[in-house]
Amino acid sequence: MTEPSTRAQERRIVVMGVAGSGKTTVGSELAAALGVEFVDGDSLHPPANVAKMRSGAALDDLDRWPWLDAIAEQLRRPSGSVVACSALKRSHRDVLRRAADVRFVHLALDRTTAEARATLRTGHFLGPTLVSSQFDALEDPSGEADVSIVDATMRLDEVVHRALLSISSPPTMR
Repeated sequence: MTEPSTRAQERRIVVMGVAGSGKTTVGSELAAALGVEFVDGDSLHPPANVAKMRSGAALDDLDRWPWLDAIAEQLRRPSGSVVACSALKRSHRDVLRRAADVRFVHLALDRTTAEARATLRTGHFLGPTLVSSQFDALEDPSGEADVSIVDATMRLDEVVHRALLSISSPPTMR
């Protein structure tokens, strides 16, 4: 069963997870499948955040709040979108929930795989040394009704397929 395109184009999806989980890759594929805009949340970081991460320092919540506000503004737009955003803590997700009716797709994977993927990335300001701090900050979203958890270690097409299935069904309490 497919949903009407107007409904899909009103969707607001946040693809979340630690660095190296595949947020940008999965998010762009998911947006294309839904026919909506893709926004990489990394592009919304203030220059000071980028400089801090590039230097190898982890962000704290004071650094993240303005960034999350920029992502919330994106989600308030009248058209649907898929946004890649780490959304590591429940309080971060709550900021985004207050902005719009949003569904989250958490790309779950182990620390070793995330670090290996981050090592292979080139030209990104967040290096593999910060992956550990992201796992430390991550608050497990299991049990949050609007969060679907997808195994990010599967093939890309399977991850996207599972993400599409998860957002096409109503949220459920776990």
